[in-house]
Amino acid sequence: MCRHLAYIGPAVSLAELVLEAPHSLLRQAHAPRDMRGGGTVNADGFGIGWFPRGEPGASARRYRRSMPIWTDSSLTDVAGEIHSGAVLAAVRNATAGMPVGEGACAPFSDGHWLFSHNGRVSGWPGSLALLASTLPVEDLMTLDAPTDAALLWALVRHRLRAGECAADAVASVVIEVAAAAPQSRLNLLLTDGQTIVGTTWTHALWTRRTEDAIAVSSEPWDPDDNTWVEVPDRAIVVATPQSISARALDDRGWS
Repeated sequence: MCRHLAYIGPAVSLAELVLEAPHSLLRQAHAPRDMRGGGTVNADGFGIGWFPRGEPGASARRYRRSMPIWTDSSLTDVAGEIHSGAVLAAVRNATAGMPVGEGACAPFSDGHWLFSHNGRVSGWPGSLALLASTLPVEDLMTLDAPTDAALLWALVRHRLRAGECAADAVASVVIEVAAAAPQSRLNLLLTDGQTIVGTTWTHALWTRRTEDAIAVSSEPWDPDDNTWVEVPDRAIVVATPQSISARALDDRGWS
């Protein structure tokens, strides 16, 4: 499947987060340690989303490409020059039969939201036909790509726009999709630059909180740092630089 990360804290360069760490997202793209049967290489594109510094309320920015992250010769220069205190990034391993293109690459965005999905929806697309029918037709017609991840984002976004808090929107989508499509892999990441919401549903997720920063990642990007903590399977985590809380998900919703 994919690898993804989110970070909130003091401003750092995108290169520091995505390219330079010992087990950075760049390395995870071609040498992941814990894909759990979901593939071996993440070569079907990548994306980095960030929130501009000094622009309160500004929409998130993105850099997405459909090529393997290690083949983008411009990324080092671009990522080294951009600094942000809130970032969500992902590398993609496309599910067989789904398109490869920039529109299919996370992060997906809407204003001040950034979203990523690590996993797959089983029985796609028929398994989610009923859930998809709950969305406005315009949302379906304007999906970033005809993929499970893009539809998951549309479902989460619809609930956010209806006023649900981020954790409830993400949790309800995971539970309903898991019920409609058993054996799905549903690790989601969502951030507004202030809070990170993540889920584990088959795939791994780790957190690390320091004095003034929070990191959430499919795999620790500095494995020798023993402050990384693994999130239990079938859980939702809500994290800020000040606090982390994790709760179990089950077939009845929040437990």
